[in-house]
Amino acid sequence: MSFFLHADLDAFYASVEQLDHPEYRGKPVIVGGLPGDRRSVVSTASYEARKYGVHSAMPIAEAARRCPDGVFLRGNMERYREKSGEVMEVFSGFSPELQQLSIDEAFLDVSGTEGLFGPPEQLSKKLKAQVKQKTGLTVSVGLASNKYIAKIASGMSKPDGCCIIPPGGEEAFMLELPVGKIWGAGSKTQEVFRRHGFKTCRDIHLLPQEKLVSIFGKAYGVFLYRAVRGEGAQAFETERGTRSMSAERTFLNDLYDEFEIETALFDICQTIMFRFLSCPWQSRTVFIKIRYEDFTTVGARETLERPITTLNSLYDRLLSLFRGKYQSGRGVRLIGAGLGNLEEKAPEQGDLFGKTDEKERRLEQSILEINNKFPGAALKRLRSLNSETEKPPGARD
Repeated sequence: MSFFLHADLDAFYASVEQLDHPEYRGKPVIVGGLPGDRRSVVSTASYEARKYGVHSAMPIAEAARRCPDGVFLRGNMERYREKSGEVMEVFSGFSPELQQLSIDEAFLDVSGTEGLFGPPEQLSKKLKAQVKQKTGLTVSVGLASNKYIAKIASGMSKPDGCCIIPPGGEEAFMLELPVGKIWGAGSKTQEVFRRHGFKTCRDIHLLPQEKLVSIFGKAYGVFLYRAVRGEGAQAFETERGTRSMSAERTFLNDLYDEFEIETALFDICQTIMFRFLSCPWQSRTVFIKIRYEDFTTVGARETLERPITTLNSLYDRLLSLFRGKYQSGRGVRLIGAGLGNLEEKAPEQGDLFGKTDEKERRLEQSILEINNKFPGAALKRLRSLNSETEKPPGARD
């Protein structure tokens, strides 16, 4: 039976700041902007700040009103990426099947690892202890037979906790939850819940699928019907039955600007590629996932004639898939991508990859080696804007 662990770093940005600045520990730390910054919103609030009612996506001005003595910071993304890399390295030691969702959370397929790490309780304790020892950060974990339940379970145990849902207990777990705990139900959906008098998952469970579809539309209605029954949702599924490597990003606010979305896709490619370079695998299959504001999810995949060997080649193929699938004008709440059908690297033959690809590979391998040797370097490649295909219509120089 499959078993998944969802790991979510606690108040990640704020925790990194408290780790780096001992004088901030025990104080309400609010990352996202300074009180005078117009239009800034909270990215992360420490648990001390949350006692004042401060939460992510809240305008900084409101956070300053609620918590005038808070420590307000604009943040340091390079440092956060560095610490994220350290944590993901720890995670990879517990399972080769690692799906990084964002900078501060990931899924691990821990099916069949009992012989190495013991039962789920022992596994979670070992993982949490290693993260704390090697990075100084705390992580909350949830374990369940499917990713969706594991995701919700990790949120139930925050901060620095562990919640395990035994196989067969998924539906009972969901039925006791308020609708506010349904992952993927944003503010607009919560308003629909209130309008129809839905307070708990049990209220939704009482309705037939046809009724939910009539209220929420086909995609989200079917999703809710499955979710409240504790079934695995397609929200997190990737290349089932094959070894794959993927990453995805859920946006604080829906994105409509194609250049912003494509830039996020490039960052995801970079995350994947620099993990991929450390592995003894190759892949000719790429796939992409797009989730719109109404939770409709579409995807595409392509199998190439030869393996992906560079960041640019990965991005070019995924960008082509994205542009062929994206419906212009629709808000994007999540984008994900990955490499599928991973297999052991075949011996390189002559100039199979060409001189240009070989130079690219050497450059990227050098960046990886520098980052491994000097974690503070946090080197990255920049997205190229030289080709016509890279610049969207109307983009400014």
